[in-house]
Amino acid sequence: MAKSDVEILTEEKLAKGGVLAKLYFDMQHKQSDQLQPLLVELINEHLLKEKGVIYCFGAVEEPMEQNGIFITSASLTMLFENFFPLVTIALNYAPAGIEILRPNKEISFKVSELQSLLMDLSQVSVNYSKYIAEHVLKPEDMADVDKRLTQRLELGKKLLEKKDEKKD
Repeated sequence: MAKSDVEILTEEKLAKGGVLAKLYFDMQHKQSDQLQPLLVELINEHLLKEKGVIYCFGAVEEPMEQNGIFITSASLTMLFENFFPLVTIALNYAPAGIEILRPNKEISFKVSELQSLLMDLSQVSVNYSKYIAEHVLKPEDMADVDKRLTQRLELGKKLLEKKDEKKD
C-alpha cells in the first residue's frame, strides 16, 4: 500500500529531528455557537502560523453545557520541525494535554539549543509578568514591584562584582 503525502512528509521531517504530537485544547463560553469558531480560529490563525509548525489537523467536539457554561475541546495532531516549537506552543497556548507520538525514543539536544530554550522560557516569563503588571496590579502594588526589582538589580550587580574580584 502506497504512503500518503502526509505520511511521506511526516517521515522526512521525523528523520531530520521533527516531533509529531497530539495536543488537546479546551474552551469555555456562555454561548455554544461561539466555541467552535473560536477553536477553529485558534488553529487556523494562530497554531498553524507559529514558526516551526509543519501541519496541524484534528477535530473540534460539539459543545456540552455544564451549569450554564458551554465547554468544547479539540484534539489536534501536529508535526513540528523539532522539539522547540512544541515548547513554544505549550507555553503560549497552554493546551490541556500534550502527548508526544514520535519519535518514541530519546531526543538529544545541543547545549546551545537548551540555552536558547531557556532564554525563550525566560522571555515568556517576562511577557507574562509584564502583562500582570500592566493589567492586573494596582499602582501602589506596581511601585512595590519596582522597588523589589531595583533591589534585585543592585544585588545582581554586587554578585557580579564579587565574581570579578575572585577572578583577579
